[in-house]
Amino acid sequence: MKIVISPAKSLNFEKVVPTNSYTEPQFLQQATTIQNTLKKKKPKELSTLMTISDKLSELNWQRNQEWQTPFTLENSRQAIYAFDGDVYTGLDVYTLPEDKLAVLQNKLRILSGLYGLLKPMDLMQAYRLEMGTSIAIGKNKNLYEFWKKTITNSLNDELETGELFLNLASNEYFSAVDAKNLKVPVITPEFKDFKDGKLKMISFFAKKARGMMVRYILDTNTETIDDLKGFNYEGYSFDANLSKGNSLVFTR
Repeated sequence: MKIVISPAKSLNFEKVVPTNSYTEPQFLQQATTIQNTLKKKKPKELSTLMTISDKLSELNWQRNQEWQTPFTLENSRQAIYAFDGDVYTGLDVYTLPEDKLAVLQNKLRILSGLYGLLKPMDLMQAYRLEMGTSIAIGKNKNLYEFWKKTITNSLNDELETGELFLNLASNEYFSAVDAKNLKVPVITPEFKDFKDGKLKMISFFAKKARGMMVRYILDTNTETIDDLKGFNYEGYSFDANLSKGNSLVFTR
């Protein structure tokens, strides 16, 4: 099984990481090319480009200036311990048993505007660059054009015929994958909550549920779609009536 998730805007480079194990990002050369473009942009330009406050644009300008290779444990952090958004709250990697880290490393991939595709233990430096950012990189008019072929080929290289491929990323990030050219079908879970008498996809809860599903897969050694349908964390349950084809709907 392979799983893709989105990164997070929120980062945490302060909390103590429980392991010194790490791997190198596969597409560090491409990331450097993007970073060289970002480094030239002044805080005001970053603020306009990313629609962020002056304070955030100053922070990310500073990050861009300090970004350098090679990556080490002194200047970088493993991606799964660096991202700190709702998905990662749901995954709760700091409480994951150490013997599950190898399984996580094998199964999970993180889509990224800067790094393309990250394994959990890949080192990364702090950045902010959403996949949907309208920034030209060389002859590529945006990040989707820059990354799509590279990301898709990388996933295909790893996927085996008949292997389960789970999309737990947002639409913004999964659009960087050429799903039609993947060698396996894409299974996309959806998470809906009852609110005001109606079933709705509520962003905060859905993001956290994506992380919880990754954790469930690790906790229960899930390998099949039937295994996946057993997901029941924090009150969710599989809804066969709402699920169609490769879309699995979970409600609560």
